Amino acid sequence: MGPALQRKIRGWPDRKWVGSVLRPRVQVLERLSSPPAIGFCQIEGKMGNAKSRSGQNACSQFLPEERAEIDRLFDALSSGKHSSNTPHRSFSLQALQSHIGEALPPEMVTRLYDGMQRVNLTGTAKGPSEGVSQEQFTVSMSHLLKGNSEEKSLIILKMISATEGPVKAREVLKFTEDLVGSVVHVLDHRQQLRGWTQKKAPGCPPRVQVLAAQLFSEMKLQEGEKLLGPQQLDCDCDRAMIEDWVFRTPHVAMFLSVVIHRGFLLLCSSLNLSALLPERLVDQGREFESILDVLSVIYLNSHLPREQRHRWHLLFSSELHGHSFAQLCGLITQRGPCVMLLEDHDGHVFGGFASCSWEVKPQFQGDDRCFLFSISPSMAVYTCTGYNDHYMYLNHRQQTIPNGLGMGGQHNYFGLWIDVDFGKGHSKAKPTCTTYNSPQLSAKENFRFEKLEVWAVGDPPESQLAKSKKSILDVDPEAQILLESCGRSCHSQGLREVPEDDE
Repeated sequence: MGPALQRKIRGWPDRKWVGSVLRPRVQVLERLSSPPAIGFCQIEGKMGNAKSRSGQNACSQFLPEERAEIDRLFDALSSGKHSSNTPHRSFSLQALQSHIGEALPPEMVTRLYDGMQRVNLTGTAKGPSEGVSQEQFTVSMSHLLKGNSEEKSLIILKMISATEGPVKAREVLKFTEDLVGSVVHVLDHRQQLRGWTQKKAPGCPPRVQVLAAQLFSEMKLQEGEKLLGPQQLDCDCDRAMIEDWVFRTPHVAMFLSVVIHRGFLLLCSSLNLSALLPERLVDQGREFESILDVLSVIYLNSHLPREQRHRWHLLFSSELHGHSFAQLCGLITQRGPCVMLLEDHDGHVFGGFASCSWEVKPQFQGDDRCFLFSISPSMAVYTCTGYNDHYMYLNHRQQTIPNGLGMGGQHNYFGLWIDVDFGKGHSKAKPTCTTYNSPQLSAKENFRFEKLEVWAVGDPPESQLAKSKKSILDVDPEAQILLESCGRSCHSQGLREVPEDDE
């Protein structure tokens, strides 16, 4: 199998993953048989040269209505007062800036323009004064929104540098920071943060830099080693490395699509934001300042099972519900999968995902979908090793075994432990937790904390829905007997729906 075919095959998982964010596309044969939209894809296709074939390949990635929308945007960009003064239709950086306005940071607008303008379809170098042609625009949108990792890496390299050949690792890191920052910026500008905020923790690196560093850490040298440490920021990153990075780090493609869809206001119906950023639900009148911010939620949400990514509902917050372990147990048990996190006194933010409902019992519970994670000072997710099944533990009011909440490890040596003496805990790992392969998550092995939160993810379990529909008389039949003995009638008896069990 040749390298080109390998790259093409490797590109398909890219599209499958992005399919959780973008609506599923129709079959390729349907696209090819569809009549082309009026505009570039129809006119340029008659020329029959290499240039038009590149454009036609790009056009074939889009549905007819998508191609028409892309043509309309190019017409708007190239016909304004900032359009380029060239014989062929094109648009300038000023035209793109005018169209986007403040929806994206200026540095990202410039990167996008440079990436499009540097696409060389003819083999002839273009001058910097020449604008972005319709073919360059269409090919760039095709690569960024529909392309595989090879095609995306081509545009990313051109967004990073004007020179052909490798780029420095520090340039890739700066691009990643700009990309992450642009996602928060555009969602905030379009008022689509879905209830979350951009938190700035005092004394800690901004979450933009933390998430960018995590994504960048997935970059591998040709020898297979990861780029770790500042001394390797001067290493060269060639196209093969960038392609491999994009292939293994799906956040990069996802973030690029958000920037294009929401920044350009292009093909907006193709983007399903609920798969990227869940809806934030807090009971009415119970608003508070969460430990979480939009970027940490995006990062954690991407590691959850797909069916649980669309909604997060607050179950417990020490700020709202007090520093009580009994209160914690009462609010999180039998509530389905949830994310628990805390912030210790040294500013470290970490927690775990429980894939099943918490139950108070002396045995371990859960399954291998559980994981531990860190948010600050660095972002990371630690999944199960298979060494043991000590995924989750919750016990209360027992005499002979530990009382508290734990994940991973063993009694008195948990990867994450919240003690029944609320406000105390430990994270023990020498060198790592046996269940999750996680390091010590807290600044100190035995830590103290003030803030703890638990969020239910996805839809509530059926048991919770059934419980919410019950009357107090269903829960306590003695109360119903007492009412009837006093001659009182149940006015709601004929108005309530018949339970499914009784049908």
